[in-house]
Amino acid sequence: MPSDTIIVGGGFAGLAAATYLGRARRSVDVLDTGKPRNRFATASHGFLGQDGQSPTTILTTAREQLSAYPTVRVRNAEASEVQTHDDGFAVRLASGDTIEARTLILAFGLRDALPVIPGLAERWGKTVLHCPYCHGFEFSDRPLGVLYRTEMSVHQARLIAEWGPTTLFLNGATLRPEDTEVLLRRGIAIEPEPVERLEGEGSALSAVRLKDGRFHPIAALYVAPESHLCSPLAEQLGVQLIDGPLGTIIQTDANKMTSVTGVYAAGDIARVPHSVSWAVADGVTAGTAVHRALVFG
Repeated sequence: MPSDTIIVGGGFAGLAAATYLGRARRSVDVLDTGKPRNRFATASHGFLGQDGQSPTTILTTAREQLSAYPTVRVRNAEASEVQTHDDGFAVRLASGDTIEARTLILAFGLRDALPVIPGLAERWGKTVLHCPYCHGFEFSDRPLGVLYRTEMSVHQARLIAEWGPTTLFLNGATLRPEDTEVLLRRGIAIEPEPVERLEGEGSALSAVRLKDGRFHPIAALYVAPESHLCSPLAEQLGVQLIDGPLGTIIQTDANKMTSVTGVYAAGDIARVPHSVSWAVADGVTAGTAVHRALVFG
């Protein structure tokens, strides 16, 4: 028998949606691969009541609490294909099994494509960062850097300067004169030389090594990586996609419904900017919207 909802993704948005639907006594299947986007970070900051907690710990606790709701089932499974039919949706799992539901919530998250610079990937989420609100306070008043990737990096550098002395590493790119003027007026240093590698003990960051051999002392480097949808389901369903500042995201309305009736999307895949708090809030919005659709639809 089809469930009321299948939630593809068991991260912050997906579990929040499942919690509200479980409390509404609706039948829910949550499909989770166990690879949340922020799994590389040792601590999550800014989430009310959980400041400084490990993201893994928060999600583990959420799953344990979700088990109190008998109508919710969390599966360690990957959704590989989806089809629509008159009564809802059929999701084929990587195992070959198929499950069905009346509605669908996409919450499978994003995958970050990091710049290929030696020493960068292994520091991601620790001293190579993307969100100053999530991690900036811990590096206050220490030398900071921003790695240029797009014109958005100029905006990012202006923001990061709130937390400490900041250098924009152009990595061989060039700036518009008006951007240079704005950065210098903000007190942000500009380094045009390409970056060769990141230096430091373990996951710590002590310096950026430039191609000309110079070392630039630094404690944290901010990067706005290109992001990609983690699942092909959005394209299979034909939902409306839009270009965000970091990559493609799913367009939704105020209730988190996509352009396809009965399909909702929540979390990083359907918004900019990103944070745990926003993901949870969007999950609650999607979960309660689905419940209303089931009742009144």
